[in-house]
Amino acid sequence: MKKTISILIPCYNEEENVVPMSEAIVNLFETELTQYNYELVFIDNDSQDKTRDLLREICSKNANIKAIFNAKNFGQFNSPYYGILQTTGDCTISMVCDFQDPIELIPQYIREWENGYKIVIGIKTSSKESKIMYLLRSIYYKMIKKFSDVEQIEHFTGSGLYDKSFVEVLRNLKDPKPFMRGIVAELGFKRKEIPYEQPQRRAGKTHNNFYTLYDAAMLSITSYTKIGLRLATFAGCGVGIISLLVAFVYLIMKLVMWNSFQAGMAPILIGMCLLGSIQLFFIGLIGEYILSINARVLNRPLVVEEERLNFSKKEEE
Repeated sequence: MKKTISILIPCYNEEENVVPMSEAIVNLFETELTQYNYELVFIDNDSQDKTRDLLREICSKNANIKAIFNAKNFGQFNSPYYGILQTTGDCTISMVCDFQDPIELIPQYIREWENGYKIVIGIKTSSKESKIMYLLRSIYYKMIKKFSDVEQIEHFTGSGLYDKSFVEVLRNLKDPKPFMRGIVAELGFKRKEIPYEQPQRRAGKTHNNFYTLYDAAMLSITSYTKIGLRLATFAGCGVGIISLLVAFVYLIMKLVMWNSFQAGMAPILIGMCLLGSIQLFFIGLIGEYILSINARVLNRPLVVEEERLNFSKKEEE
């Protein structure tokens, strides 16, 4: 009996890429991977262009292609994670829709899976995108890796193959703020890493901006490190000690030079500004942790669906 490979493609405003991506993957299975059945699942995160119209057309022509339409945009982490949970294959491969995860990785993922690995992931060794962004990401990954309580995987974007046994682990997590890159490192089985060079985006514009990158960074920091809270403690102690030393020095100087030494208001103002800025910084950082805790306590659904295409009644239940 043929094994079934599930391919999960998250998309948002990808009208220029959904058709070429679906054609490329279908062609791959019809030419190189004929020994496998496949299901191709697109999960659309409330696109505002023609992506959904194109997905309807694609699904009408091929029953192996399925689509999930989210009721709204549920973010860059929830939607792909939820999509993985809806797949039914013997393994699930997650790829981005803009071809920055080369489809040539799929046969390599499957080969290593057949060799016994439950998780096979792609690791960027270089990128044809902005070299500055790649450098900043490298610094970020090294920082997180150094301060994290669990192992962190450098330059892992989420692209990879996950055996159905690991997908079942994900289903049982019930995490309303999932960070797939951290989960794979923390809870994953023995894995195989496949190096690749990230190509340029095939078409359209990237949806990453400062806010989305900041959100990703904060989610990994608040989920897998204690460095923010400990920095607040250390900074508070350090500033307190410095303040006591400065106060002691000023007291001695005033006692020794009572009439000639004029302290003025400058030290008080400088001290107030310094302490105020440090307090505001760490209040914001602690707030990020509280937001993360709040989201988990509320335990809201990962995604609310608006519509499904080509799913059977059993799968919809």
